[in-house]
Amino acid sequence: MSAFRGLVRKETLHLLRDRQTLAILLLLPVVSVLLFGFAVRTDVRAIPIVVVAPAPDAATRALVERIAESEQFLLRGTLHSEATLDKAFRAGTVRQAIVLPPDTERRLARGERLVVGLVTDASDPNTGRVMEGYAGALLRRWHAERSGPAPSGGVTLLTRMRFNPTLESVNLFVPGLIALILTIVAAMMTAISITREKERGTMELLLVSPLRPSAVVLGKVAPYVVLGMANMVTVLLAARIVFGVPMRGHPLLLLGASLLYVVSSLGLGILISTTAETERTAIMAALAGLLLPTLMLSGFIFPLDAMPRPLWLVSHLIPARWFLTIVRGVMIKGAGLADLWREVAILAAMSVALLGIGIRRLAIRLP
Repeated sequence: MSAFRGLVRKETLHLLRDRQTLAILLLLPVVSVLLFGFAVRTDVRAIPIVVVAPAPDAATRALVERIAESEQFLLRGTLHSEATLDKAFRAGTVRQAIVLPPDTERRLARGERLVVGLVTDASDPNTGRVMEGYAGALLRRWHAERSGPAPSGGVTLLTRMRFNPTLESVNLFVPGLIALILTIVAAMMTAISITREKERGTMELLLVSPLRPSAVVLGKVAPYVVLGMANMVTVLLAARIVFGVPMRGHPLLLLGASLLYVVSSLGLGILISTTAETERTAIMAALAGLLLPTLMLSGFIFPLDAMPRPLWLVSHLIPARWFLTIVRGVMIKGAGLADLWREVAILAAMSVALLGIGIRRLAIRLP
């Protein structure tokens, strides 16, 4: 029994001395609860929407006012035709459109059945269903108000789901899995590899070689760039051949964005390795600092529009958020660089900054 107590005491002291691991073990559950508690939302707010009205009238103005007063929608304006809708949907500036007939007010006054078009961005099928429900309820309330006590033929919604008419969930998860896999390969494995070298004392041996410290670090992470891009191609082929996920945009744009994301992930992995003292600490830090944010704050599982504003602002610092927008835009929407230049520029800036800071910090810590 005394031997057992001695073993328990030894392990307890070992855990208490490893302050990094202890801190992560205590903070990880709290961070997980907070992220899941705030990020898990099925409601959607501030949906960018436009009203297409060939001949605006009093009924159109009443609908526009109702949309402007709603928390669920963010009115982007009123259009006279559907000519510019396609570009707006691809760029993501509009996610829903209500198309009214030219004689809306007259039909309502006569009590005729009103046929209204409802176009919804279904690249995220779960969010698309929610948005369709919100818009349908709003249109029915608006129709009831405008019809008055007179008999009415009702309203018929001609719904159209853009980019994902059959609401295939695989179109939602494949882009997210790409980001998750690249995060594991590039960031997590880089952090583990460099920390292992530090733990064994072989990193210092490399740094006394004729190579500059930055060249040593780049040489260490270069294989993970190749491995990450190989995984990217493999996942894309599997998604296309096995699940039939479309590739509507240019593959070179997607591969270029993937390379930028791999570089940003490498930078994050190097940053973790500069603070982690053991391989175990590096794994836990990568789990808490990389995988959880990639899952919860990138739009992979839960819509960004449903998050509280503080968490929504934090999501702007997550490279996976911008990468997922690019992947879904290219694969599902057929968007080009003209539509996604902002996301590509932000991801490129993050990649350069994270890799540069990571290499510099590691070179300083291991002179």
